[in-house]
Amino acid sequence: MPTYEYACPDCGHEFEAFHAMSAAPVKLCPKCGKKKVKRLMSAGSGLIFKGSGFYLTDYARKGTAASDSKPESKSEAKPDKGPSHSCGPGCGHSH
Repeated sequence: MPTYEYACPDCGHEFEAFHAMSAAPVKLCPKCGKKKVKRLMSAGSGLIFKGSGFYLTDYARKGTAASDSKPESKSEAKPDKGPSHSCGPGCGHSH
């Protein structure tokens, strides 16, 4: 459900109301009680994340931070043993 912004032209009170898009707009000012409240045009709030936070380290392996880990390159992982298939030296594959 979206959050809508409202303002009362009589007392100047601005407030937000959280209700369904299909619900009727708010008409009564919670501060002065007059029925002249107008809904304001806003850009919207976009995406809102709720909770303790969303960080790269939330999904890292236990005991290590995402910034501490370095990806291993293939040349460091295992030494070059030559071609990985059984073709001869003149087969035309790139090795």
